[in-house]
Amino acid sequence: MSWIVAIALTALLAAGCFFILVGSLGLLKLSDFFRRLHAPTKASTLGVGSVLVASVGYHAFTGTDPQPRELLITAFLFVTAPISAHLLAMAALALHLGRKPPLPTAAALPAADAAPAPAAAPDPSVRTPAAPPSPR
Repeated sequence: MSWIVAIALTALLAAGCFFILVGSLGLLKLSDFFRRLHAPTKASTLGVGSVLVASVGYHAFTGTDPQPRELLITAFLFVTAPISAHLLAMAALALHLGRKPPLPTAAALPAADAAPAPAAAPDPSVRTPAAPPSPR
């Protein structure tokens, strides 16, 4: 295997690791559900795809057995990751996850000795089931 091929495969591995790292950091640091959904989906598609393509290239250039498993994993990944992300996004839209208030941070929480905050008015955009009629 020539040094040019080795550099190309190393670049693919480095790019794959970079995308996986950025996707995992995005999953940890982003605030909204839709942003959190976007980061790992791109990371799995680009990152794992680059690692698998580098593995296929390594086996092709070293003359060892070609592994059809790697090609099947790559095809399965490129088909299922966007579909699963789309289904999760559609379910979140149906549940109105974009309209809920953000989670409180540690700085915004009241102190333990402070008086409790008054209850907030219910959100009129969220539908709740009607109460059954009272017996007379």
